[in-house]
Amino acid sequence: MIKDITLGQYFPGNSVVHRMDARFKLVITMLFIVMLFIGSNTIALEVGFVFTAMAYLCSSIPVKLIAKSMKPILPILALTTILNLFMITSGMPLFQWKFIAITDEAVETSVFMIVRILLLIAGTSLLTYTTSPVALTDAIERLLSPLKRFKLPVSELAMMMTIALRFIPTLIEETDKIMSAQKARGADMDGGKLKDKVKAVIPIIIPLFVSAVRRAGELATAMECRCYRGGEGRTRMRQLKSGAADYVSLAITVFFLAAVIFINAID
Repeated sequence: MIKDITLGQYFPGNSVVHRMDARFKLVITMLFIVMLFIGSNTIALEVGFVFTAMAYLCSSIPVKLIAKSMKPILPILALTTILNLFMITSGMPLFQWKFIAITDEAVETSVFMIVRILLLIAGTSLLTYTTSPVALTDAIERLLSPLKRFKLPVSELAMMMTIALRFIPTLIEETDKIMSAQKARGADMDGGKLKDKVKAVIPIIIPLFVSAVRRAGELATAMECRCYRGGEGRTRMRQLKSGAADYVSLAITVFFLAAVIFINAID
């Protein structure tokens, strides 16, 4: 399960999405999130699905990678389904036993929320799949640059966000190594009761926390040795440049967003 987490990983490529300006990809991702959350019916969700499918086709990301990224969120989906099934009481009863009742509206809402979460994870993951950490840092800094007028440390904020995103795969790999080491010492990570599983997590969390602190210290030392001073006087090896594909992609995204708004209005 740990190895299936692909959040924050970058997969190099030469597709249309890979070559897009990182600033446009960030804006398109934000609009995509808005598109999913303002959609209030099945048709609006279908529009979001079509948009996600088009984006993945243009990115050349394999389908098996999408399925792999979905495995870690299965517990969240199960919890969401259970809460919706038993908390929503309106609608026609489909199953009833004593005080437990499941209605058709509860089932529809559960399916709707599951599809929305899957599309959200798949669509937002495409940003990190196709954008290098350096380009992502520059894009965040450029988009937040107007906030410099209010004396906000935009460069430091962009660097912290990117480092946090970049170190997710590193911490996942470190967790897998610690779990393998604990199993080699005879620790039972899979079996036992819930109480035993909670106790088995402690020998993983403590070494992982120590390793994360050590890596943070090493990274801070390395940045100081290279005289890193944030955005002041900083030069960039690669400049962000927008092209026709960026504006066309943004226009398509706005069209899909407008379609969702129109669908909600006539519903």
